[in-house]
Amino acid sequence: MFDSLPERLEWYYGGPVLGLLIVGLFVIANQPLGASGAYVQTAGLIRRREGIVTWRVWYFVGMFLGGVLVTQVLRDGAEIRSGYDSLRNVFPLVLVIPMVFAGATLLGYGAAMAGGCTSGHGICGTAQRSPASAAVTASFMATAIATTFVLRLLTGGDL
Repeated sequence: MFDSLPERLEWYYGGPVLGLLIVGLFVIANQPLGASGAYVQTAGLIRRREGIVTWRVWYFVGMFLGGVLVTQVLRDGAEIRSGYDSLRNVFPLVLVIPMVFAGATLLGYGAAMAGGCTSGHGICGTAQRSPASAAVTASFMATAIATTFVLRLLTGGDL
C-alpha cells in the first residue's frame, strides 16, 4: 500500500495548502502553528502546568502517531534507518553519534533561545511580519549555507 503514496508532494500543492492552514489557524484561534510550541505544551501537560493549549498537545501526539502509522501500518514492516546515511558514508559511526547528539543539543538550545523552531519562525513568524522572525530565519539560512559549504570543503564534496 505504501507504493500507492507519492514519493513527495509537489511544492505547488503543499505550499499553498500550508499557507492556507497557517492563515486559517490565525483566523480561527489567533495562534501560530509550530512544532516546538506543541512540544512545550505537551511537556507542560506532563508536568501538570496550567494554561495548556490542548490542541497543540494533540498536534504533537498526531505528529508522533502519524509517523508510527506510516512506518508500521502502511508498509510491510518498517525499515529502520538513521536518516544520516550520507554522514555515515563519510564518517565512522563512532564520530556520527556525538556529531548528531551535539547538533540536536545545539538545535534545542537555539530553538529555546530564539523562542521557536525554524519552521515556526520561517513559516508562521514571517507570515506575521515579525522582524525578529525575519532576522532569526535569515540567521538559520545563513548558518545552514555556511555549514554546508564547510562540510563540502572538509569532505571533498562527499557531503
